Amino acid sequence: MKEDVKAVCAMGLACCIWGLSALYYRAIDHIPPLEVLSHRTLWAACFIGILLRIEGRIVAVPLRQIWVVMAASVLISVNWFLFIYAVQIGAVAQTSLGYYMFPLVAVVLGALFLREELSRMQWAAVILAGLAVVILSIGQGQLPWVSVMLALTFGLYGLVKKPLSLGPKQSVFWEVLLLFPLALIWLLGVHFLGWRGVVDAQGGWFGTGWNTLLLMFSGVLTGGPLVLMAYAMKRLRLATVGLVQYVNPTLQFILATLIFMEPFGGEHLLAFGLIWLGLGIYSWEALRQEK
Repeated sequence: MKEDVKAVCAMGLACCIWGLSALYYRAIDHIPPLEVLSHRTLWAACFIGILLRIEGRIVAVPLRQIWVVMAASVLISVNWFLFIYAVQIGAVAQTSLGYYMFPLVAVVLGALFLREELSRMQWAAVILAGLAVVILSIGQGQLPWVSVMLALTFGLYGLVKKPLSLGPKQSVFWEVLLLFPLALIWLLGVHFLGWRGVVDAQGGWFGTGWNTLLLMFSGVLTGGPLVLMAYAMKRLRLATVGLVQYVNPTLQFILATLIFMEPFGGEHLLAFGLIWLGLGIYSWEALRQEK
């Protein structure tokens, strides 16, 4: 098998894992989202740390970039929490829309903060995404805040990490490592002091049968796709990576509509149609520019 074919397979597998991860978080929806996030942080740090140790590639963060890593850790933790919370409240369709919107939000952030010029086609794609948000807001009587916040936090996360010299595994390792003490403190409070988070539900599920293994598995679920992504990113063109990444929100969309049977009315169909059209324009323009 050629290297580029293996890279596409690795990228596709990573996106499939991310896209289907809603099944995992739905299976543990009886556990408060902040507790799940804390375990995800702890076990991801352990899993990625072990991998880097085996490879002998644990690299210290340059002091001048420590604030960048801290900002990235906050943004990715908020993004993870929103995704976990959305799955638990039955808003997987909104997570799908958010990750569909992400490339277009990233383009806007690049124009605002990095002074990157947008073509007319790219502006058209961004306008279509904006219309999709307006239509959903009018149809549902409220802003699809989960979608907007997921796209915005992930876009800002990429923007903040742009000057980092660390690779994807290295950077995520240091991000979760910085959050490790906070996650540990929260879990100790949940188990021994009866702390409650955003959702007022019974906490302290670690050590209760299968819940323990499921919570520990969150580290593999987080670190595994990163390893595949790191392999693929070194061997694929950015345009190819961008196209394959749409597998993630597409699988989330399928889960939301066909498995979880979430409400999907005319306003959803119109909004997603506009997003898909915008992404088609954006992808065509990206491929054309790269050629």
